[in-house]
Amino acid sequence: MTAVSEEKDAYRAGFERFALSPAAASEPAWLRERRTAAFARFVEAGFPTPRDEAWRHTPVAPLTRTRFEPADPDARPADDVLALLPRDGGGRARIVLVNGRLSRVLSQPGAPAGVELLSLRDALASRPASVEPWLGRLAAGVFSDLSTALAEDAAVVLVAPGAVLEEAIRIEHVGAGAAPGTVSHTRTLILAGRGSECRIVESYVSPPGRASLTNAVTEVLLEDGARVERTKLQHEGREALHVATLAVRVGRDARFFDHSLVLGAALSRDDIDVRLEGEGAECALNGLFVVDGRRVADTHSRIDHARPHGTSRELYKGILDDQARGIFNGLVIVRPGAQKTDALQMNRNLLLSREALVHSTPQLEILADDVKCKHGSTTGQLDPTALFYLRSRGIAEAAARSLLTWAFASDLLRHVPDAASRRAVEERLQARLPGTAGLAEAAS
Repeated sequence: MTAVSEEKDAYRAGFERFALSPAAASEPAWLRERRTAAFARFVEAGFPTPRDEAWRHTPVAPLTRTRFEPADPDARPADDVLALLPRDGGGRARIVLVNGRLSRVLSQPGAPAGVELLSLRDALASRPASVEPWLGRLAAGVFSDLSTALAEDAAVVLVAPGAVLEEAIRIEHVGAGAAPGTVSHTRTLILAGRGSECRIVESYVSPPGRASLTNAVTEVLLEDGARVERTKLQHEGREALHVATLAVRVGRDARFFDHSLVLGAALSRDDIDVRLEGEGAECALNGLFVVDGRRVADTHSRIDHARPHGTSRELYKGILDDQARGIFNGLVIVRPGAQKTDALQMNRNLLLSREALVHSTPQLEILADDVKCKHGSTTGQLDPTALFYLRSRGIAEAAARSLLTWAFASDLLRHVPDAASRRAVEERLQARLPGTAGLAEAAS
């Protein structure tokens, strides 16, 4: 029996145990049926392999050859791990899930008017009609199916029509426990009502030194005229594996903005699927990953313009040192009839080492004739002309390289709306780049 078959059998045994548990027995019939169908799709499709085009540059062996066991639901997160969470001192709206389950002790129960911030179990008890049409229906793929089958809990955000929230909603996924080879299926569902506005900060942290897997799925629905701005900070331990799926559906004249900040994990994979389903819909995807050693950061994005007058902007940047690897695969689709689409996609990467490597593949698939679409990609080392200019002004080479690297990152960071998440990235960069302390304060 191969390692992949053994791992699949382990998940099958886990699904059977979960299906027979009292928690599963209390779930509504539609959710049990949805879990069964999702697990059947997982078994049929199997894990990705290097022969799959979407995974050919991604090291899949750590995901498929490890027999992951469910993380301890009763583990308590360490204080140094909680300290990694980006908090600004305020925040009445905060939900914390530890190893994929709600922590009522760490969560902040209060929430501003116009929003309900619930665990999945609470939502099934009080608002099942709001959850049923969307949970497990927006995201697709083998890891999403595995999450649908096995995720025991989720963060559910219900924003009332017309509600305008000034304060960010914080959703914090925390890994706990020292046992290696564990998996947490973390899930988030965000439903933004017609004409509502909200900001979401979604964070992922875990202990250092633990070779765990986080399988994260976030589903977002924007009804007509809604506005959602999401910031994701992935700051897990350097030995961790992080596989994330983001699925977004954007209604008429609705706007979705996403800011992805990747600092942690040995392997970080983000699959993003945004569908602009309403006329005049808009989205912007911004991302920054900072990796060193032999770590890998992988982003696969798909922006689907299904209706006319849609607008999309995508800018992803990578900073790579040592023997790190980066992958960017971005696809923009313009459907027949989606006239007056305006799309711009760009990937830029900075290599601080001759051994660092990036695979960058921006793509356009245009099936309409009245559109304005552009895409591009740049990968290289620091500009020697700019480096020479700074050296000629008496700045040491190490400091000059740090300043140019900082400038490369800060151009994107200044658009991140959550100050606490922005500071987390700035502190990481300052620790690696001599001579950059105080630059963030000066820029602001």
